[in-house]
Amino acid sequence: MKRTTPRHTALRRGGAAVAALALAASLAACGSDDSDDDASDNTSDTSSMKSDDTGATSAGDQTFGAGCKLIPADGAGSFNGMATEPVATAASANPLLTTLVKAVGEAGLVDTLNSAEGLTVFAPTDDAFAKIPADTLNAVLADKEQLATILTHHVVAGQLGPDQLAGDHQTLAGDTIKVTGSGESFKVADEKATVLCGNIPTANATVYVIDTVLMP
Repeated sequence: MKRTTPRHTALRRGGAAVAALALAASLAACGSDDSDDDASDNTSDTSSMKSDDTGATSAGDQTFGAGCKLIPADGAGSFNGMATEPVATAASANPLLTTLVKAVGEAGLVDTLNSAEGLTVFAPTDDAFAKIPADTLNAVLADKEQLATILTHHVVAGQLGPDQLAGDHQTLAGDTIKVTGSGESFKVADEKATVLCGNIPTANATVYVIDTVLMP
């Protein structure tokens, strides 16, 4: 039998100790990597959740009407895009309102509408303007004073929510406009026009898109 000397025993014990320390260090490193990975994963999950939570809140959440599906889902003409701009600028990005935007520019009302503190705007779509004979529409667009009167007939001071919409309201043209209905169904001006998409927020106004141009 091979005799074990104290020196050999010490070396063997020392080698075992070094191996144990190396193993412990290796395990600690793995644990650290796993912890870092977990932390990274948690951070990633939190970031993703935060993004989802943010995306879930939309300026279109309180809008109503079948016509709302025609509003772009993203970009400057979307609900979120319009909500950040004053009303005339917001409308200029909406593909449903190009004729209205042109008329507002011709009447010189862009600054007036954009600088107002709070308005409710009944905004006729391009199809609404298309109901007017072309000769008549062109004549109105060429008459700045008459055009301004017609357009301000579509604007009411103050931002009206759906629960405030029904009733008689004084327009910026100085006359009154009557809205009937409730919930998510409204008619404007003795039921001549229907609200297609309502309660659209902009930076300084609430917009109700309608299917007919209102005449004073």
